[in-house]
Amino acid sequence: MTITQVAKYLQLSEVTTYKLVNEGTIPGFKIGRHWRVKKEDLSIFIERLKRGERI
Repeated sequence: MTITQVAKYLQLSEVTTYKLVNEGTIPGFKIGRHWRVKKEDLSIFIERLKRGERI
């Protein structure tokens, strides 16, 4: 997923989403200059938040 898609999915701004991915809070990887997030990794991240884990 692109940063735009992740932002829309999480209902966050693109700037906030980029910051979280760049910091490593949301797991992501770069392809060239563009960040991508695997949907499975995002699901795991959300489940960790639901369990109350500190990220």
